[in-house]
Amino acid sequence: MNYITSILRYLLLHQFDICLQAQVTVQSPPNFTQHVREQSLVTDQLSRRLIRTYQLYSRTSGKHVQILANKKINAMAEDGDPHAKLIVQTDTFGSRVRIKGAETGYYICMNKKGKLIGKTNGRGKDCVFSLIVLENNYTALQNVKYEGWFMAYTRSRRPRKGSKTRQHQREVHFMKRLPKGHHTTEPHKRFEFINYPFNRRSKRTRYSSSR
Repeated sequence: MNYITSILRYLLLHQFDICLQAQVTVQSPPNFTQHVREQSLVTDQLSRRLIRTYQLYSRTSGKHVQILANKKINAMAEDGDPHAKLIVQTDTFGSRVRIKGAETGYYICMNKKGKLIGKTNGRGKDCVFSLIVLENNYTALQNVKYEGWFMAYTRSRRPRKGSKTRQHQREVHFMKRLPKGHHTTEPHKRFEFINYPFNRRSKRTRYSSSR
């Protein structure tokens, strides 16, 4: 009887050991994509901030984003305007940034109504934007606090409410540009501006292609 009991005990232990080995073997590999996403959301409090200075050229307005002394923000600035010079500071290891006007010191933020406003203190998440590089090489800026809401400007160069924006819209597309007079070592061609509204011929071409 003791012999049979010993055999059964051995078989149970052996089966348990096989189950443990199977669990280790079947264990799924680490989700690298999830790890990168989580790390990019962690605010870096230790490293020195990476700071860049550039202008944001609006695809629709044909002008540059500017922060005025009255805290208003629009896309009406000419190339080289002091109010169009922006100081962009990284917030995380990823592509989240805080944008401050070099002339006024106000940060670009978004309130709960989706309106762009200027603030003296840009520590809140409403003043942090995620830089998204699009397939057409333009950049979209999505607010961190209000996910899915983007910085956007209409053809009249006025800001559009974040709640009415989508990533594919032309209004949310921007191009980074060095301030006028900033010399680089690389030769570059003259930047051509697009003037809106469309003329009659371009409208006819646009409508005919859509049909």
